[in-house]
Amino acid sequence: MQGLHLTADLYGCRCAPARLIDATSLADLCRRAVGEAGLTIVDDKFFTFPDYQGQPGGVTGAVLLAESHLALHTWPERRGVTLDVYVCNFSTDNSAKAEKLLSDLIVAFEPEEQQTNRLLRGSEDPQTRSGELLLEWLNPQSAFGYRARRRLETVRSPYQTIEVFDTEQFGKLFRLDGWYMTSERDEFFYHEAMIHPAALSHPAPRSALVIGGGDGGSTEEILKHPTIERVVVAELDAAVIDVARKHLSGVHRGALDDPRVRLVIGDGYDHVERSTEQFDLVVLDLTDPDTPAHRLYTPAFYRLLRRVMRPGAALTLHIGSPVFQPQRVSQAVRDLRTVFPQVRPMGLYIPLYGSYWGLACASDSLDPRAIAPAQLDARLAERRIGDLSYYNADVHHALFALPNYYRDLVR
Repeated sequence: MQGLHLTADLYGCRCAPARLIDATSLADLCRRAVGEAGLTIVDDKFFTFPDYQGQPGGVTGAVLLAESHLALHTWPERRGVTLDVYVCNFSTDNSAKAEKLLSDLIVAFEPEEQQTNRLLRGSEDPQTRSGELLLEWLNPQSAFGYRARRRLETVRSPYQTIEVFDTEQFGKLFRLDGWYMTSERDEFFYHEAMIHPAALSHPAPRSALVIGGGDGGSTEEILKHPTIERVVVAELDAAVIDVARKHLSGVHRGALDDPRVRLVIGDGYDHVERSTEQFDLVVLDLTDPDTPAHRLYTPAFYRLLRRVMRPGAALTLHIGSPVFQPQRVSQAVRDLRTVFPQVRPMGLYIPLYGSYWGLACASDSLDPRAIAPAQLDARLAERRIGDLSYYNADVHHALFALPNYYRDLVR
């Protein structure tokens, strides 16, 4: 059932000593706090442990609630307390009551230090899993998430778990192995920044290679350039293409079935190794480096890519968050510079990814920072590209204007 689970670990409690060793005193405190929070007691049990080595034992207690439970244990020798509050939100939202109960108990124990955790459990409807909280970890210390109205599809392919959700914030949201990939309502942040800085800096891109990108968002942006004659999409997992066709038309807008697009199912590394084609744009629209895509983020693969890139061609890829993954960003840029003379990191906030995010453009000679805003405006007009929600000539140069901490990472 959907509910809120709260825990707290308290250290250096300065309350009256009886609250840590006397079951009766502790039970009175808990009953009173439960009543003031508006929760309903069904029963309770408190037990005092015997003295040990001349020191008084602690107390373990549990209060059974109509809404679920309160449990706690005291450690008088450490002046410590552990608290556990869980409430079910099946018939009504008891979250505020749980928060008040935990807060009142923390105040009563007067800790010098505390650690608290909040876990949203379950969903409103076990069938549709509505209300499910979708968490993603940016690094071992930082996480963020969104609620789903309902789960639309879960596919376990030979390579990964593919999920699509309907969300209030982003419409249809697409995940791979628990990592956010794209959504209907914010995809333009990522896809427009991934494609247009390189494509508009190129005088006339005719061909493009997209490795990954099975949702079709990058391909849709590439096809806005009228000089494009063909796009090869090398996607590892056919199931991603199937799910995108079924659910993500708001992302690809039919691009996957455009006659200029050729879909190649298989490993991107192997495809590039065998390829005899040449491209003006190459896009690595991949999962992160710590996934099965890891060997596509290596100097060895970048050297293979350079072989299939025409003179003046550009490679674009995402490189992670300079805020939460600084070492990954720094390493990615170093690796690119071992192969490409021109490497230009970019940065923008991507809502779905919960952070300021890094991308990069690499080339043998094309420098997207060198093109003037007036020339960009002229090319946008000449190519009749008007259906853009993020990118314009001013934003083009802003993408390459890095904050000092980001500059330091990629020196």
